[in-house]
Amino acid sequence: MIKVLVIDDSLTVRAIIEQILERELDMTVIASARDIPTARALIARHAPGVITLDLAMPGVDGLAFLDELAGGPHAPVLVVSSHTRPDSAAETDALGRGAAACFDKAMLVSDGRTFARVLRKAAHREMPTIHQRVLPPVRVEMPLPA
Repeated sequence: MIKVLVIDDSLTVRAIIEQILERELDMTVIASARDIPTARALIARHAPGVITLDLAMPGVDGLAFLDELAGGPHAPVLVVSSHTRPDSAAETDALGRGAAACFDKAMLVSDGRTFARVLRKAAHREMPTIHQRVLPPVRVEMPLPA
């Protein structure tokens, strides 16, 4: 069972991700956090297998948290943000800072199956630190809404 920690300041987004993953037999949301300090405590308590992370967070933002995680072994991180559209500067920055993959938050409701598939792929990667990365990031090509 893949244990998922969801980090997003939006209660609605956290609920959408939980609803998507309820349908997945091999994944479960073990906890969710609305901010980075809460996430730190939950990571220590639950040892998630994969983390979803929004970039636009109050206080410590998602990119700063990726930098923090790069200091040691950690669960793979799937960035879920409206800023990380394919080939965007934010996507490149997040991947460069150690994210296993990025997913456009705007696509969660319409393409939950792809989200679950990308999360599963991210979870099966070992991400010891950003400096020890040996695998290329997972890229998801999605059509932009018309």
